[in-house]
Amino acid sequence: MDASKNKRLKDVEISFPIVYGTISFWLGKKASEYHSHRWTVYVRSANNEDLSVIVKRVVFQLHPSFQNPTRVVEQPPFELSESGWGEFEIAITLYFHSDVCEKRLDLFHQLKLYPEEEAGPQSTKKPVVVETYDEIVFPEPTEAFFQRVQNHPAANVPRLPPGITLPSSSSMEIVPYEKKRGDTKDHHLSQWFSNFSEADELLKLAAARQQAHIAKLRRQLSIMEGMPQQSKVLSGPGQQFGHI
Repeated sequence: MDASKNKRLKDVEISFPIVYGTISFWLGKKASEYHSHRWTVYVRSANNEDLSVIVKRVVFQLHPSFQNPTRVVEQPPFELSESGWGEFEIAITLYFHSDVCEKRLDLFHQLKLYPEEEAGPQSTKKPVVVETYDEIVFPEPTEAFFQRVQNHPAANVPRLPPGITLPSSSSMEIVPYEKKRGDTKDHHLSQWFSNFSEADELLKLAAARQQAHIAKLRRQLSIMEGMPQQSKVLSGPGQQFGHI
């Protein structure tokens, strides 16, 4: 790759709102002792667009009782379907394309098969849906990455700061967005997907992050009680990449 394409854009962040979760259907009369529900676990764009522009593959780690519990999905849509009878935590690991990020992102989701009491009895027609909204942030993207996703509807791409200019389109490949089979707008389960208000969800994420930060400081202060005064220094490395 041309070295110029690896040049990083300072003071720029690209973010992708994502949703990960499960949808489970009770099998009703077809249910057996060990196969009472059919469920699907997935990672999707919050706007139901194709995520393969950034995601290379997704690894779902199921309960050890499943045959081949480590499932690798290398093409969109990033999901898998199974049947079973028990609830358990699913580890979801996202691997990104080399020009996006070298680090992986680990997520965890609790599979839920049975509805809450207030939701009424189980029904073969109405599934149990549990989804989590999150946002992946990529600080200081390369010029190539910026150019590649700037027209993609799943990406939140900011205006470039004053003084920063990109190479002309003749030297950088600008890929127009075209609908791919990884899009979830026509997904067979899309009628059950939650509709998230990005602004509301970002406020919730910011509040949750603030609470987590306060709790972390309290733990650090608690640990340092009784230590010599000169040891009471709160510091930590900044993350280069993460989800908020």
